[in-house]
This record gives sequence, C-alpha cells and structure tokens, in this order.
Amino acid sequence: MNILMVTSETVPFSKSGGLADVVGALSPALVRSGNEVRVFMPMYSFIDRKGFRKSSSFAVPLLGHEEEVSTVSRHVDGVEYVGLVHPYFTERNGIYGDTSFTPYADNYPRFTLFAKASVLYTKAIGWKPDIIHCHDWTAGLVPHYAEMERVKAKTVFTIHNLAYQGDFSRYDAVLAGDRLDSDFLSGPASSERVNMLKGALLTADKITTVSPTYAKEIQTEKFGCSLDGILRSRSEDLSGILNGMDYHEWNPQRDKSFSEHFSKTNLEGKKALKKRIQIEHGFDPDESIPLFAMISRIADQKGYAELLGGNSPLLEEILKERLQMIIIGTGDKHYEEKLIDLGSRYPNLSVKIAFSNKAAHETEGAADFFLMPSRYEPCGLNQMYSLHYGTLPVAHRTGGLADTIIDIDDDPKNGNGLLINELSTACILERIKRAIALYNDGKALSKAIRNAMDADLSWTRSAEEYLKLYRELA
Repeated sequence: MNILMVTSETVPFSKSGGLADVVGALSPALVRSGNEVRVFMPMYSFIDRKGFRKSSSFAVPLLGHEEEVSTVSRHVDGVEYVGLVHPYFTERNGIYGDTSFTPYADNYPRFTLFAKASVLYTKAIGWKPDIIHCHDWTAGLVPHYAEMERVKAKTVFTIHNLAYQGDFSRYDAVLAGDRLDSDFLSGPASSERVNMLKGALLTADKITTVSPTYAKEIQTEKFGCSLDGILRSRSEDLSGILNGMDYHEWNPQRDKSFSEHFSKTNLEGKKALKKRIQIEHGFDPDESIPLFAMISRIADQKGYAELLGGNSPLLEEILKERLQMIIIGTGDKHYEEKLIDLGSRYPNLSVKIAFSNKAAHETEGAADFFLMPSRYEPCGLNQMYSLHYGTLPVAHRTGGLADTIIDIDDDPKNGNGLLINELSTACILERIKRAIALYNDGKALSKAIRNAMDADLSWTRSAEEYLKLYRELA
C-alpha cells in the first residue's frame, strides 16, 4: 500500500511537540509491515540538507499567481522524507513562529501552500498514494485539495490536540486566492473565520485521534472545543488509536542518558540511579522515601492550576507528606515563580526550570511515581515512558492516561498505576497518600512495577490498527 503522510513536523528532522514523535515512529513501523511510506514536510531552514536530493519542481497557485516550489528527498529507516522547498519555510527560524509564543502572521498562506503542494507533488511525480494521512490543523486543507484535484486516494485526518485548530480571518483565505465554502467557516456571518481543522473534519474520509477515550471526550461540550457537534455527526467515521512509544530511545536496559541500566527482572540499576539522583537534587538518599516526579510544560493543562492555585496551594500539602519530589519544565512565569518559592522553603522539593532531555530520561528512570494531574491529555507519552521504566504513574483519569493506566484498586491483579477520578484537592491528595502506602507494601509494589513494565506500548500494535483502517478505506 502507498501511504503519504502530510505533517508540519516529524522526527528526525523537525520537532516542537508529540506530533513529530508520532509521525517519526509510525512511518517506519508501517514500512516494516511491507508498505511504501512517504512523509511530506516543510524543509525548514534549520534542517541539515546533507543526504537530501532534489526530487521534483512544480507550480502552486497562491495569492493570485503561480508559486514555484521544489522538493528534496531522503530515505531514513525505509521511509522517504520529502521536504517542500519554498522561502515560507527555508527562510524562517521556526516552525510556527520565531518562538512558541509568536506565531508568524502569514501562517495561513504558509500552510495553504503546504497543503496544496502535498497534493500537487503526487501529480508532479506520477506517484499514486492509496492513503493520504493528514496530521493536525496545518494539514487540514489537504483532504479538500485532494478532492479538488481529483486525486483518488482516500484521506485520513488525525487530531493530535483539538485545541489547536488553525483559526484565521476569512480575509486570509481571500488574499491567498481561496474560495472556501461553509465547511471551513465558523463564527457569525459578520465576522466569519476560516478554521482549517473544522474543514478537515468535514472533508476527510476518516477521522482518528490518539486514544480511544479522547475520541469519546471530544464529542462532548466539555472537551469538544466548539467542534463537538461536528464530531458527533461523524461519530461513525471517528476512531481513537492509541499512540505507541519509541522503544529505541526509551529503553531502561540501554538508555544513553544514564549508566545504571535495569530491567523488569533486575531493578538494582533503578535503585542505584534513584540514589544518585536523590543526591544530585540535594535529597537524603534514603531508599525508604518514595521519589515522585513531574516533567512537563508548566501550564494549566498539566494540572498546575490545581497544584498551585489559591492561598494554600495543594502542592504545599503534598510536600508535608513523607516523600521527595522533582519538578522539571518551563512555562507559565507565574507558576515558575511559585515553584521556585516552594522549592526554597521545602527541602523535599527540587525544581528545575529548564528542558533537558538527559534529565528527563534520568528522572523517569529514578523516580518511583510520576505525577500527571492533566486537565486533559489526548494521548500522553510520559505515562508510557514511566510504565516502561517501572515508574508508576499517578494520573487523572482522562484521554490516553485512562487508556494506558490500570488503577491498582480497580484491578489489583493487573494494576500498574493510580488514577485520579477528579481534579479536586481531596482526590489528588488521597491518591498521593495511596501511592505512599503502596510504596510501603513491598509485595504489592513489586507486582505493580512488573505489570507496568510488561505493558505493550509498541508502535507495532498501533501501526496494525492504522493498517486495518487504511485497508477498510482502500
């Protein structure tokens, strides 16, 4: 089967979030199943051109004239990565903006050009994909253009995070030379806006998202981001396929970020790693004290409003328990300042306001519990890393967290973590105390760790589910 992935970012060439990890891992998994996969991506200025060769050149109608573009390609792990060469991408410092807080003002024509080019590329080289798999709002116009160009491929659109929709002024579409129908418009007639993701939901043949629970949640008003009605109307075409994780990068038996390797049958390395990390963070290296960790953006979505809100923050109550906690991340300055203040007052809290891949790997491996009180989590990867490293997640029962974590109280035989039923002070604190009690029960703790490390979180499983969907369509 010929599969074209259309994405604004992908490992190993560009990344701002989990989308890049998904495409970068799913694509070679599909190749290993005997399919031909090409990934169409923008060729950003920071991508090393070494190993790429020119593969095509053609014109794309935009802004009332023809824009000349070209593509370059390179094979990695059996996947052909096709980079779109145009000043919109090659002469910019970032993916969506110079920083994550300053999007480019011309992102509508940028990603309109990208969407059109992905379709016209297949015609320019005479390659006929069976499936065009589009990822998030930046590829939201692709199903529409595939239909306009009469490309016979079936289209699949994956929602990685419904909150990001590609919402622009209608004048952006007019200036880009587009005559989009009501499928792409939202808001009152006097101020209609173009919504790229909405258009994809109405024009793609099938819609997927990154976990079964999130697929249900986004059909509700609470999580639907004003698009729940459309999603309910297309419920028969909507499915949730849980992401996998990269077993090559995240493997406690050969992780490059630390030397104290371990496995589910020998956890001595994990104990040694915990002791080293405790000392490095200024903690007493006492094996009898459970070590908790949080590694994430410091933002409301990740539960920081619940942990740090009010005059008597919940995190302060948690720190009064017999535990140690490491928090790593960057984000909201107000929350960063609160964390730094708490870290200065509580010797059992270590705060690192930074992003460090090495520290993330080490801390995932060293911790006993990983705290994820996320308000919503389409899929989540940190709970997967935690499970694989025998670090039991304590997480909100939402999205992919609910699909990967089995609460030890719900199912003592198969339990591999703890789920928080609601993000209230009482519920979060109760689950923290339950985790501490579990830590002090050696037999139950060992069983939960074994269950966690036995979980199948591979991309092979996920790829088979995508292939089943592709075959049904094709």
